[in-house]
Amino acid sequence: MNRVENGNFRRSRGFTLIELVITISIIAILAAVALPRYISLQTQARAAKMQAIYGGVRAAAALAHAMAIATNSTAAATVSMEGANITQVNGYPTADAAGIIEALQLNATNDQVTISAGAAAAGSTITIDINGATTAANCRVSYTSALANASPIIAPPLAPDCS
Repeated sequence: MNRVENGNFRRSRGFTLIELVITISIIAILAAVALPRYISLQTQARAAKMQAIYGGVRAAAALAHAMAIATNSTAAATVSMEGANITQVNGYPTADAAGIIEALQLNATNDQVTISAGAAAAGSTITIDINGATTAANCRVSYTSALANASPIIAPPLAPDCS
């Protein structure tokens, strides 16, 4: 665009090269500061998710056991929780998809976890790994179904920070 100043035509100019370089430099510095914080937030979010699943497994097992006691079906049975049938062995949920995973209402795809197969027999183990962890074994919760006259073993994660 042309404008008139003191009778002379003068061409409007855009940004100078130095202004562009300074702006890009400031954006790069801000990105360099923000990126490590973002990565740290991802690690903290995985650790929080793992702790929530660990607490959820403990609570689901306790609630299913309480339901089994209330209905007087502490042997191998099925109890209904929130409209879902939970398979049990020795009064606690089985270590499979129809047991503790159903009681926990966990979905591998939606919750971004990897669930091992497990089994319905007493003493079977199922593991839940949080996707995205550097070492999957450090970000894992395991549930071993109850043996006769015992409680299930719910193993806490190896590294509380999912590292």
